[in-house]
Amino acid sequence: MEKEELKEIANGEIEKNREKIIQLGKSIFSEPEEGFKEFKTADKVKNAFREMEIEYEDKLAVTGVKGRIIGGKNGPTLAIIGELDALFNPEHLLADKKTGLVHACGHFAQIAWLIGAGLGLKKIREYLSGTVVLFAVPAEEYLDLEFRQKLREENKIKYFGGKQELIRLDAFDDIDLAMMSHAQSDIPGRNVFVAKGSNGFVGKSVRFIGRASHAGAAPFEGINALNAFNIALSAIHAQRETFKDNDCVRVHLIVTKGGDSVNVVPSEIRVEMYVRANSVETMKETSLKVDRALRAGAMGIGASVEISQTPGYLPLSSNEEFSDLWLKNAAILLGKDNIHSIPAFGGSTDMGDLMHIKAGVHPFVGGFTGGLHTKDFKVSDEEMAYIIPAKIQAMTAIDLLYDGAKAAAKIVSNFRPKFSKEEYLKSLDSFFCKTLWHEQK
Repeated sequence: MEKEELKEIANGEIEKNREKIIQLGKSIFSEPEEGFKEFKTADKVKNAFREMEIEYEDKLAVTGVKGRIIGGKNGPTLAIIGELDALFNPEHLLADKKTGLVHACGHFAQIAWLIGAGLGLKKIREYLSGTVVLFAVPAEEYLDLEFRQKLREENKIKYFGGKQELIRLDAFDDIDLAMMSHAQSDIPGRNVFVAKGSNGFVGKSVRFIGRASHAGAAPFEGINALNAFNIALSAIHAQRETFKDNDCVRVHLIVTKGGDSVNVVPSEIRVEMYVRANSVETMKETSLKVDRALRAGAMGIGASVEISQTPGYLPLSSNEEFSDLWLKNAAILLGKDNIHSIPAFGGSTDMGDLMHIKAGVHPFVGGFTGGLHTKDFKVSDEEMAYIIPAKIQAMTAIDLLYDGAKAAAKIVSNFRPKFSKEEYLKSLDSFFCKTLWHEQK
């Protein structure tokens, strides 16, 4: 059977199941879950796999689910990836009232694309040379570092990102290529784009430790940890003129504890922060500047500061040959005028980590309005948000695995990983660091 005919059959199967695919996406949106806690969402994926009669492994990196569609002939293994987790934004009108979680990241749609593409590919699998892994992965949003640190202390995880942890657990060892897409709302209408790259980052959990005292009667007996943080924040701001525009440096934070009582001098302030840049070298250089500013805040007030650094994500680097195949299929469905290439973007994803060791692609698709992660994010075009990306992924998988998987084999042969898995894990471990600065008595 000709390749284009296979694409028509696969897309027809996706069309046949369009309501099922859309309803799955909506169901996931309605029950958002935090990373490494996506138990309901994982169950929905497993239910879909059972209905499709696809064998799967579950509980990978706590909640990951990995299904397989085995082709008619031997060949490479292609992973189609969707992310399970949501993020915190209680301002969103549809956020969970109890948790503040909401799928303002578009991950709910990724799972719909994953299942949609799987339905199409299962229909024509006998003509494929190789295996398609449908991989629902946890914890892409790098949130609630205290919770993840607790999981680490309990030996339930080692790394805070889902794909990082899955790499450690050998869950990507049998995979040769990896494909996923992400929602975008920057370009209205039915548009897609591939970015030249992204930022990476390191994560930091910071505790400023002072001394409590009565804020009215005896503030002079206390050491105000909040003041130490404010000085540190000013010192970070003073560093911003040293950040080069081309490095796309971002330093941002939230305060997770700002004191205990208004009539007590704050003795403990907790902060979570990212230090981002578009190269590992600049991430490390900026991280040292930030640490210096944090120590300066503590020093100025006579407080102590504890800095716990964790490996964040590496910059994204899509494979050009792979991206070209994906974009050609997108152009078939959307027209060439709706296909775009953009410079590196300022966000980060653990798909960047995977792309350092596997050939991969990470394009962005429309169908949404409102900024990502904001209270205004929503689906604006159900066809684009749920159905068209599933078709593009199925069509690209057929291109890769048709005719003895020659296209996939060429990409794998030409790919030069930046790390072996062992080198990658060693690099991640080098970011773990915990330091305590306190004034010498």
